[in-house]
Amino acid sequence: MLTSKQRAILRGKANTMDPVFIVGKGEIDETMIQGVKDCLDARELIKLKVLESSMYNAREASVKLAEATGADCVQVIGSKFVLYLQKKKDSAYADLLK
Repeated sequence: MLTSKQRAILRGKANTMDPVFIVGKGEIDETMIQGVKDCLDARELIKLKVLESSMYNAREASVKLAEATGADCVQVIGSKFVLYLQKKKDSAYADLLK
């Protein structure tokens, strides 16, 4: 669980990021969950976007993906959201979040 101060730091880092995944018309399935998990394992902090034609809004998609991957939802703004999953070792953000 992230504190508000940690969340603010991660929001600042994610501000300049581009979305790496897009939730479209289809359902959030195991393939997408595994792709997001792999990306989180590599990057720790990722931004995702939900299309207007999706069956989910950004809040619903963020909750579903955060629960499925074990990540924390950092923020949801409009159609975009940010997820964070700290690496076990060699974390790029561990020093910032102390």
